[in-house]
Amino acid sequence: MRALQTRTARAMPFYYGWIILGLSGVVSYSARPLMSVAVLTVFVVPMSEQFGWTRAEFSGAVSLGGLLAAVVSPMVGLVLDRYGSGMVVGIFSAIAGGCAVALGAVTQIWMFYVVYVPGRMAFSGPLELGTSVAVSNWFVRRRPFALALNHVTQGSGLAIMPLVAQAIIGAWGWDVAWYSLGIWTLAVGVIPAMLLMARRPEDLGLEPDGGAGSGRRESASVGSGRRPQSADDEINFTLRQCMRIRSFWLMILFAFAGFIVQAGVSLHMVPHLVDQGVPASVAVWTASTFAISQVPSSVLFSAMAQWVPARFVMATSGLVVATGAITTAFASEIALGVAGAFILGFGVGGLHTVSRLTWADYFGRLHLGAIRAWGLAAQVGGQALGPTAGGLVVDRYGTYLGAFLAFGINLAVVSLLMLTATRPGRDAASGGERIEAGD
Repeated sequence: MRALQTRTARAMPFYYGWIILGLSGVVSYSARPLMSVAVLTVFVVPMSEQFGWTRAEFSGAVSLGGLLAAVVSPMVGLVLDRYGSGMVVGIFSAIAGGCAVALGAVTQIWMFYVVYVPGRMAFSGPLELGTSVAVSNWFVRRRPFALALNHVTQGSGLAIMPLVAQAIIGAWGWDVAWYSLGIWTLAVGVIPAMLLMARRPEDLGLEPDGGAGSGRRESASVGSGRRPQSADDEINFTLRQCMRIRSFWLMILFAFAGFIVQAGVSLHMVPHLVDQGVPASVAVWTASTFAISQVPSSVLFSAMAQWVPARFVMATSGLVVATGAITTAFASEIALGVAGAFILGFGVGGLHTVSRLTWADYFGRLHLGAIRAWGLAAQVGGQALGPTAGGLVVDRYGTYLGAFLAFGINLAVVSLLMLTATRPGRDAASGGERIEAGD
């Protein structure tokens, strides 16, 4: 397939990296939102009413899928570094779409687990790694902008898909909704990625960012606090070297704490409002608000990251997420619920964009899949713990208040610790590596 990719890249009147970004965007818009908590939360009430399943049982499937993703992510990361994102993204998009189609036929909780868990695993690990690593590999100077665009497409999918699902559920039922969303994903998310998504620009004889404009700004030294502006500014650490760096472990802790809140609150915010007497058809707007607010925030936080040290931007996004969780905890009517969802989503948009950016900026592209996989394992671990903890709390005490407050306070503390996570220099390891064609 490299020959096809090379011919296509040479025929394009523009940089082939934009094709990579477009392919990642299609997957981020279709396959990734399909198994998100923003979509699942729309199905919780109708499926639990029909089958008598508890909130904790739904949460358990989310958590188990996340744990499975944490297990497979390091292996997927190695595959990405070796072979690139195309096959990974195509195969796991097919898994997500196929699982969604099968969900329309489940009648028992064990069937739900058998089908949903692999789909959630694909969403949480391989598809996140595949799309973000692909974009980061093709852009250095323009990486904040490219990652922000990719997250805008994901946020758009997260905003639209719950509304589409709710409309289909209202008209034809939850089973038809699963069938429809799964078929859509299979139609758009598989073949193009497999054929056209190349690993790195060097593999096709190209340079990051198209080789244009790399000299328009002075090189960024590590001590300046500015992010790398070209491949020459990169320090390509190995995973073993990263394990000796304090910032690596702080970023893992931050990912774990941040995504406990992201998944734990976003999955339960619609049921939380329904429990307060808000109709499900109204409460679902919090799920869409949560997704929509990620779109402008990803652009804003990526712009901040161009000029403000990443650790300050990451800490800010974490504090915003914590504020959203606490606001949602006290929401008993739709206005405050929407406000909490907006704040939460605004922070999560920054959390996603800046964390993806920082892994590549801090540790380079050559081993990014393997390194990012460790951060993703922590992220999906948090996404596994959050929904389960929230479900257990509400099943035991009849309210989400304590869980949401604990999530928010914990993240606020960890966000302050992130202020000390500086970008490592060459003296943090035994030097760095340059990327050559075919590496």
